[in-house]
Amino acid sequence: MRLDDIDPTDNADDLGSGGGGGGGGFGLLGLLPLLLGRGMGCGSIAIIGLIAIAWFAMGGGGGLLSGGGGSAGTGQSPTAGKSGRQVCTGERLESCRVMKLADTTWETIFREAGQSYRPARIRFYQGNVDSGCGAASSAVGPFYCPADNGVYLDTSFFQELEQRFGAKGDFARDYVIAHEMGHHIQNLLGTSDKVSRLQARANQAEGNALSVRLELQADCFAGVWAARNKDRIEPGDIEEGMTAANAIGDDTLQRQMQGTVVPESFTHGTSAQRTKWLKKGLDSGDPGQCDTFSGAI
Repeated sequence: MRLDDIDPTDNADDLGSGGGGGGGGFGLLGLLPLLLGRGMGCGSIAIIGLIAIAWFAMGGGGGLLSGGGGSAGTGQSPTAGKSGRQVCTGERLESCRVMKLADTTWETIFREAGQSYRPARIRFYQGNVDSGCGAASSAVGPFYCPADNGVYLDTSFFQELEQRFGAKGDFARDYVIAHEMGHHIQNLLGTSDKVSRLQARANQAEGNALSVRLELQADCFAGVWAARNKDRIEPGDIEEGMTAANAIGDDTLQRQMQGTVVPESFTHGTSAQRTKWLKKGLDSGDPGQCDTFSGAI
């Protein structure tokens, strides 16, 4: 993806190792499943029906940009470490440019819908970090924290993405950032709060199913971002993004890591679902087409 003419974001922090700002607990919405193959202990239930009923009961059936703001957090910077464009050098520059382009793109979309937009921050760290959502390590992969509007990234993940998952190329990396920015959009729209409240009343399988729908919507939003910048797409980019989405499906990861697939434990969606919703965003360029909470996925 052509990004060399994009100025890097000013909203960047270098937290070093074990740095960051503290804060209250909010479940991490990472790119990779944190716990694969958890024991479920629940039988076959009509999860989709329960989700749809609860979602519409909470007012989630309206247009995509019609929801309330939600708890977007303070957006405050950490108390230690470098911040601003001085952070965006070397291997971090590409991610900072993606963040800037994502903020610009979504700000335009929100303005078209008559809503205000709040930028996110990208927060680089190594090894371990204390986020507004609690402590985490690079093992969880990139994640978004709604409490502080932060996209948290240990750039060593990109090496793992290429070597372990076979997802090569700049657009595979860009898709990762765009997906986490999709969670930022969900936070601003209040979707994350709605899902969290539903999960608090749900059993584990139902909660996981809600998480899947949230993650697939973030994939679709990543596709919308790319579609809105199609003049920057280069040959091979779309294939790179699809390869990445396919590689990190729950079924593919579980099959590789434990040899068996436990659908009830899925938290991010199958490879087929992830590529489907990424493609839907790419084909439409319309966030209104990213309603993963109605009907089958």
